[in-house]
Amino acid sequence: MFKTEICELLNIEYPIIQGGMAWVATAELAAAVSNAGGLGIIGAGNAPADFVRNEIKKVKKLTDKPFGVNIMLLSPFVEDVIKAVYEERVPVITTGAGNPGKYVSMFKEIGTKVIPVVPSVALAKKMEKEGVDAVIAEGTESGGHVGELTTIALVPQVVDAVNIPVIAAGGIADGRGFVSALALGAKGVQMGTIFVCAEECTAHNNYKQAIIKAGDRGTVVTGRITGHPVRIIKNKLAREFDKLESSGGTAEDYEKLGVGRLRSAVVDGDADYGSVMAGQISGMVNEIKPAKKIIEDMVIEAQAVMNLLKNI
Repeated sequence: MFKTEICELLNIEYPIIQGGMAWVATAELAAAVSNAGGLGIIGAGNAPADFVRNEIKKVKKLTDKPFGVNIMLLSPFVEDVIKAVYEERVPVITTGAGNPGKYVSMFKEIGTKVIPVVPSVALAKKMEKEGVDAVIAEGTESGGHVGELTTIALVPQVVDAVNIPVIAAGGIADGRGFVSALALGAKGVQMGTIFVCAEECTAHNNYKQAIIKAGDRGTVVTGRITGHPVRIIKNKLAREFDKLESSGGTAEDYEKLGVGRLRSAVVDGDADYGSVMAGQISGMVNEIKPAKKIIEDMVIEAQAVMNLLKNI
């Protein structure tokens, strides 16, 4: 029922992609999602190439299914990471924070699919001209770095503007969201926050519990002044950002306050002063369970929703 162009393009069972979250999306999580029929993604973030290469080698030992690497194009190590991903013949790359255009042809030569994350119609159209295989239209409901448009507004406009497959992201955590994305014209979905609470995710339990305890208004967008706003769980760090804003802090002040905060949350478990990046669907996540169960539950619910719609 849910076989789409994305399944054929990426050779996966379900059109479900796991977000490439820095520090969170390790080989263990990526392999678990891929083994469950989706597309697992390693998050390169600002990590050096050797770290990324080791994660790639690790995931290859954990699964024989397709997987991908998310490359942040603003990383100081981006050229070396690109080289490592190329040499390791990674099946899929997703990209963020920049234009992957100059790398598209080299990856196409080895059959790697290139799928950038886009927050607007203009960037989606530009990416199509660059020759990418698909785009991920990500709404502001998502965790981490966000744009301004909501998923429900962004996705159909991108779908209408390009002739390549569109994957919806932001605010999706269950079968209802999955079906909604398909109804908007998307050929698949990308989810991040719910996979943080997968058993296989190596993020600290404090990070996971912060998401589970969050309600519908449990997140806030910080750092708009920097030009790179970030959605995080409301905590003491979020209040520090608020104080900084009210006191007229500069973009440099924001950057200084935020340095290393994501690692401290994910690795060290500092859910108070760490940057607990999570989306607005945090209030829908209430348990930790295997990645396979997350996907299975989502597909079962989506099938039930589709059956219900047939009877309306």
